[in-house]
Amino acid sequence: MTSDKWITVNEMCKYLQVSNETIYSWIEKSDMPGHRIGKRWMFKQEEVDKWVRTGKAAAKDFSTSKKVKIKRKD
Repeated sequence: MTSDKWITVNEMCKYLQVSNETIYSWIEKSDMPGHRIGKRWMFKQEEVDKWVRTGKAAAKDFSTSKKVKIKRKD
């Protein structure tokens, strides 16, 4: 069973092990699935997991110009 809990930018940074600059770049340039709630960005982990599996997270890390590697859990 998956959780319906909303995840903050800081929690998503820890989950994906990237900086918050990377998260904001992905939202802007790679269509990372996030929802603007007031002034904050929030995420559903299941939506982000699906997005990561599409390979869009493997694009360049726009904040540092380094490749971002995300390991898949099978």
